[in-house]
Amino acid sequence: MQLAFDGSWQDRNSELRNAADYLQGLQARPEVQVLPVWRGKAQISGAKLAWVGAQDAILRHASRPWLFLGQQDDRPLFAADISDWEPEALDRAALAMFADPSVQIYPGAERNAQFLDLRLAMIELNATEAALAGTARAVFNWHRTHRFCARCGAQSDVVKGGWERLCAACGARHFPRTDPVVIMLVLHGNSVLLGRSQGWPDGLYSALAGFVEPGESLENAVAREVFEETGIETHEVRYLASQPWPFPNSLMLGCVAKAHCREIRLDAELEDARWMSREAVLAAWSGDHTHFTPARPGSIAHYMLGQWLAGRV
Repeated sequence: MQLAFDGSWQDRNSELRNAADYLQGLQARPEVQVLPVWRGKAQISGAKLAWVGAQDAILRHASRPWLFLGQQDDRPLFAADISDWEPEALDRAALAMFADPSVQIYPGAERNAQFLDLRLAMIELNATEAALAGTARAVFNWHRTHRFCARCGAQSDVVKGGWERLCAACGARHFPRTDPVVIMLVLHGNSVLLGRSQGWPDGLYSALAGFVEPGESLENAVAREVFEETGIETHEVRYLASQPWPFPNSLMLGCVAKAHCREIRLDAELEDARWMSREAVLAAWSGDHTHFTPARPGSIAHYMLGQWLAGRV
């Protein structure tokens, strides 16, 4: 069962990130490929990323320097943030949705190339391309929210092929941020505890989740989050799997825990939480449950539920 964004590629070439002149020269090579990313959406054609050449017209909207991703199939890869491009008839309401169903097409782009929400496209892409797109989205998210130095407040500059920001005023260096998040299957007998947040699509229930706080272990974070959100105490916490999750910059740390009781005291963070039997989850998994939709395929919540249904958890 595929975990989206969990793939890898030939080489990140991290040792080249500080060679600005060399990276500039790479961009002039005919074999270079650049992935346009518009406001977190990668350009996709069918079930593949729609890479462009370094001279493509779409890149006139790109901020510099481009993000150096390394190489795949011996081709140098970059990603370019073209968020300054303003499409005609933009559906701003769709952009604010949990999963944006709208598409944007750049004039003159190759046939079928369009900008898609990665939540909707993640399982259509192969593991390598999903990882590349997710990485570009996460790094561009970070740049968008970290333009100013956290030490002195001056505007910082993008360096090292997009993997660092340097403050010219005070010399501080800043690096892309990844936020650890615990996501957990809480089990009691033949049931699993699932919840839903405000604004989620109707019927969608998923595993409980929350950010790991400073000075906190994964086990303690699981126990705290479950108790804060549902009033349920847990024990026997164990790690299961992880997933990069670029919405916006998280690393999901999947865990399993056992509950001491079934009584739920709902916190204001959640719209609802309930115990779901194995039979109910299996019916929803098969599309036969009328009031419950499980987490989206490709997500770690979907993966963990699948492991539980298969008896591996």
